[in-house]
Amino acid sequence: MSVVFVAVSKLPTPFGEFNMHGFLDEETGKEHVALTMGEIDDGQPVLGRLHSECLTGDALFSLRCDCGFQLEGALSAIAREGRGVLLYLRQEGRGIGLLNKIRAYALQDEGADTVEANLKLGFGADQRDYAMCLPMLKHLGVCSLKLMTNNPRKVKALEGYGITVAERVPLQKGLNPHNKRYLATKAGKLGHMLGELHQGEAEIEAQ
Repeated sequence: MSVVFVAVSKLPTPFGEFNMHGFLDEETGKEHVALTMGEIDDGQPVLGRLHSECLTGDALFSLRCDCGFQLEGALSAIAREGRGVLLYLRQEGRGIGLLNKIRAYALQDEGADTVEANLKLGFGADQRDYAMCLPMLKHLGVCSLKLMTNNPRKVKALEGYGITVAERVPLQKGLNPHNKRYLATKAGKLGHMLGELHQGEAEIEAQ
């Protein structure tokens, strides 16, 4: 994969000041970003997150998912620690793109769950690829992560690329009446580890 570093700049946020590193995937034309804080290239495990783009959740405050809540939670956690990295990956809708995500939402409005909707559109349940993370993390000097995720697939993917996941840090944020079924589906069909509160309430909603 030909992922190249482009530039770095300061990014002040409500959580603190980050460095924003831009990367270009020359094969797909997609632009990815890494937000970093503190010294992360000393060989010690770094608090981090792989966050796939979610325009509806991250920018439009959607309550249909937990993405925006997780993004804020991850940036807050990194700021509290004073050291960490967040990779913002341009793969909307678990890899199906924004317009197909809207089509999937329409199917969900008619009763399908998030996995069923993807399958009805001819996509896999989760089409994301994490290969771009390796060159990004290598450029940043990160070789070991304390990974903030509920998704065991992310842990497996990173380890498959030779990145050490020293610890999985749960990131359970944003449970609300609009996303209980979504979270239950992620737990039941995609294997996400949501914790007792999230998973228990979500399963009750799904019954």
